[in-house]
Amino acid sequence: MKPTDLLGILRDFHREKLTLRQRHVAVAKQVSHYNANNTYQYVINREDVHLTWLEAALTELGDTPATIAEPVLPARGRKESFVPLVQQDARDAAALVATWRPRLAEVSHDRHRTMLNVILGETLEQKRFFDQVAAGQEDALGRRSNGAGSPGTGDGVLGVRWIE
Repeated sequence: MKPTDLLGILRDFHREKLTLRQRHVAVAKQVSHYNANNTYQYVINREDVHLTWLEAALTELGDTPATIAEPVLPARGRKESFVPLVQQDARDAAALVATWRPRLAEVSHDRHRTMLNVILGETLEQKRFFDQVAAGQEDALGRRSNGAGSPGTGDGVLGVRWIE
């Protein structure tokens, strides 16, 4: 595989993974359910790690990683369910894996092929999380200790990801 071919594959994969990450950030802002939002925060955190790996690989090959803006999603009504957004995220994760899994054979660089394989594996895990959230499962990331549940959270989360 020529370096330019490898660069093209990594660039395309980065762009698609970044697009998903940015959507997940936008969806998380609309998910007020505590456990579901925590699941999104976990997914976004892992995607940040994936993107760091991809950006390091692109930089190593002399490229500047793309930037993609967070999409603007239509505002949901107070009573409107966030479940359709989560279901779409599950479908998007499955589509990314279905598109890229067959292309791994094209990547002859072992380190980069392994990196892509790890990212695809974790993307399947994220799809499973989204499926669980969409099905109303409270414990996608595990059970809270001592039987603690979401009633103490006031059914809400902060409107921003980090507070300084």
